[in-house]
Parts: sequence; C-alpha cells; structure tokens
Amino acid sequence: MRLIKHSIERKTGAGSATLLPEEPEDMVSWHAYNLIRPTDLLRASAIRKVISESGSGSRSNERVHMTLTIRVTKLDFDPQAAQLHVSGRVAEENKHVKLGSFHTLDLELQRNFTLEKAEGWDSVALDTLKEAVNQDAKAQLWAVVMQEGLANICLITDHQTILRQRVEVNLPKKRAGSTDHDKSLHRFFQTTFDSLLRQLDLANPKPLLLASPGFTASSFYQFIKTQASNGANKPLQQLVPKITVAHSASGHLHSLAEVLASPAVTSKLSDTKFARETQLMDRFFELIRKDDARAWYGPRECELAVERGAVGKGGGVLLISNSLFRSQDIRTRKRWVKLVDEVKEGDGEVRVFSSMHESGRRLEGLGGIAAILTWPIEDLDEEVEGGDQDEPAEDGADGEGDADGGVDGIEGVTGHDEEIDFL
Repeated sequence: MRLIKHSIERKTGAGSATLLPEEPEDMVSWHAYNLIRPTDLLRASAIRKVISESGSGSRSNERVHMTLTIRVTKLDFDPQAAQLHVSGRVAEENKHVKLGSFHTLDLELQRNFTLEKAEGWDSVALDTLKEAVNQDAKAQLWAVVMQEGLANICLITDHQTILRQRVEVNLPKKRAGSTDHDKSLHRFFQTTFDSLLRQLDLANPKPLLLASPGFTASSFYQFIKTQASNGANKPLQQLVPKITVAHSASGHLHSLAEVLASPAVTSKLSDTKFARETQLMDRFFELIRKDDARAWYGPRECELAVERGAVGKGGGVLLISNSLFRSQDIRTRKRWVKLVDEVKEGDGEVRVFSSMHESGRRLEGLGGIAAILTWPIEDLDEEVEGGDQDEPAEDGADGEGDADGGVDGIEGVTGHDEEIDFL
C-alpha cells in the first residue's frame, strides 16, 4: 500500500489520506478493510449505469466512469480474492448520481482511494495506517497442514491465515502384497507438490512449514528434496533449506494454531508478529490453567485492571480483537480506543489481534478482550458483578483489523519518501 498524500492534522485528527493499493501479497484490501469504518467518507472511482431520456421519450443506457464520495454503511471483504466492496450513501453531488442514493464502490489494485474519518483519525486508525503503508509487512510463511489423502495449503501473514487450496485424494488401505496404497500416496504427494508450486514464488521463497500427524509431513519433505535434487528445477533447491517439519494433531486447518506454537516453528519465526501473538495467547491460557490472578478477560475486568495501572510497565499486555473497533456505535469505538491509549500511556504493551488469524480466533472465544497483568489482582470478577457489566458491542462489529506497532512515523511515496511527522 502506498501513501500518495495526506492532510491529517496533528491535534484534531481531521483530514484525509489518499492511498494506492499495489500488491496482492501486501493484503492491501485487508488493510483498507481495517482502515474504513462505518460513517467514514470514501472517495474512489466507479462505473455506474446511467439511464438517459431523449426529448422524444426514448431511453438509453450507458456505463459512465466517475468519481464518487460515499458515507460508508457496510463493508464486504473477500479474503480469497482480496477484494473489498464498500457500500454507502452518495455524500457529494454528482451530475449522474442523486445525493443520498446508495452505491457500492469496489476497491481495486492500482486505483487510488481517499479516506476521511468521520470522527477524526484516532490512535488506532493511525497505527493501522502506519502498518498499511509499511512495505515490509508482507507474507511471512507458507504452510501445508496435511495427513494421508488431505492437504491444506495456507498463506500466513501478519494479519490472517488464508486457505489457498485444499487437496484431497482417496487412498486405498494398505494390504499385504499390494502396492496400490504406495502408488496412491505418491500421486497424492505429486498433486500437492504441483498445487504448492503454483502458489509459491520460487524466485524469492518464503519459509515453508509442513505439519502432519505421523510421518506424512516428513515423507512429503523427502519427496520435495527428491524433486529438487534432480536438477530440473534449480529454484526449488533454494526452498529446501527453508522448510520446517512439525507435528500436528490432524491435517485440518484448525490444527494450525497448535503448530505455530510448537518450539520448532517459534524458534525460526520468533521475530514475526503472529508468532508473538501465539506465544502471548499460550501464556495467557497457561496462567488461566494455574488460576493465576494475573490473567483476566472480559470488558469490565480489563478496564478495571487498566484503571488500577496493572496493565503497564513490567509485563502488562492488553490483548484486544480488532472487531471491537468496527462497531457502528461511535461511543463503543471510542471506548476501546481510550483503553488502548491508557495502556500505552502506562508503558504497557497492546496487541490488536486479527480474528482471521488462528490466535485471534482464540481471543474471540474469550469475548475479544483479555489482559496479562503486571501484578495479580484477586477477585476482580466479583467487583464487576456488583456494577454494570458492559459487553463488547457486537452490533456492526462485522470485520477484523490490525493495528500493531508503534507511532514513530509513516513513510509515504509521492515520487519520494514523505514522513508523516505527527505520528
């Protein structure tokens, strides 16, 4: 994602940013999905059918290319196709479209769009913008979670886990004196291998994780090594050292969370964002199992812990789902932005999880918010029971986002690097 220009004011957060989606591997539609919220103003190019009527009463249809500005009401994100459809009411006059009529804008690669935040650019939105234009935030890892006859080929990024292809081959049972099983298994490996090659960029290969119960992943690894050793595909040889084999409970996609938490994987991927989040969730659940009063989840519990300064310097971490920032209720969004700002002011760590990632799905199961405290607080839940129990607003929280990272500056490109100095 490239930042073309911006007019965001430092103090008020007013202004707009013009962005250019460039590469599918940057998950640009995913970033745009996190940036755009209900009630925001979005300006982008569109093609709309216009019906004109002549003086004689005859009518004709034509498709007209125009630029429309809409007040956002709904977003529909397709992670498989990396397409984003944004619906809303037309907010600026246009000779072809009536003010207030509904229209859907399709955000596409290599086409600018301009975004203006209805309530100004808050800290979470600015962090998301920073990450969106970070050219280093690309795909981190490919993974094949498999068992005999089944393989799920996945792309893992900082923001989500995407199932790119599923391979299924019926395998006969092993029988004494028969080679049918071995032949079918070889055919399964060949099909999975061919499917994987269609997805990978061997000119610049990313690490590849192979995981399965039993020895299926190890056997597939040997199959890949054999294919690379025949010399017919030299770029494939660069991939072999980047392959990690790990154990999983099954070949189904839900086993990926366990695999990403395994020492064999985290030791190689310890610097990546999703590995850090997986480790944090593992640590949180470990504290829960031990009935440690440093681990709490729920909106009021976490807010009370932050108010007491227990999610601050020295190990405090706020774990929060990005879906909470997508509520159509402005007060609800401001509630969670305020909580994030309070933790940062106390030098605590904030991790905004994507519920499209395995670790984020685990957090969603806890209501979307949890905290690891700097020191234990006993009976925090009993204090909540005596007061109001506000739950995270689910109305309108129909999407996911991610806003990890500091606020040290964004680099945009307008022919040269432009620093947003107020971040």
